[in-house]
Amino acid sequence: MKVVEFYFDLGSPYSFLGFHRIQQIAAQHQAEIIWKPMLLGGVFKATGNSSPMAVPAKARYSMVDLQRWAQLWNIPVQMNPYFPINTLMLMRLITAVQLYQPENFQRVLTALFDAMFGHPRNLNDAAELMHLAQELGLEAAQVQVWLDDEKVKSELKVITQEAIERGVFGAPSCFVNDELYWGVDHLHFVEAALSKN
Repeated sequence: MKVVEFYFDLGSPYSFLGFHRIQQIAAQHQAEIIWKPMLLGGVFKATGNSSPMAVPAKARYSMVDLQRWAQLWNIPVQMNPYFPINTLMLMRLITAVQLYQPENFQRVLTALFDAMFGHPRNLNDAAELMHLAQELGLEAAQVQVWLDDEKVKSELKVITQEAIERGVFGAPSCFVNDELYWGVDHLHFVEAALSKN
């Protein structure tokens, strides 16, 4: 079975594009995607990297660049007006769903990405996040338990540390046959790697 590992953070607009594009690529090559939710802030801190939004000229360029890729792949993207959003709770939530309700993982992840960069919502607001969770059929009390769950916190830290140890420095990052491919502009190399398998 062909496998691609996809490391991402919900706060990354490029992860949003990559999330949609990698599914198209995986379908074309009959590959399995292993989803790896990580904390991009932790990766940045460990590697000395920073968000492109921290450099004004790079931030301006990134807004144009995002739309170029979005148009190329026909994946509409909107910059979240509430950006930057602290994704710690979001990443704990999706990690919890992956751990405890894997059958709902894809649906919840799609909805969370949509709420970030498809039809943007203020996910900095805990009440808005809880409202979204309830729209997805998740019980508020259960979500709150998950957000404080030590197993969830530990899993997110473990995956983030794993990413750092494997050489990840940004998002999205993919691995095929243990080889790293960073960024949406390198997904054609992911396609090439999968076509060889």
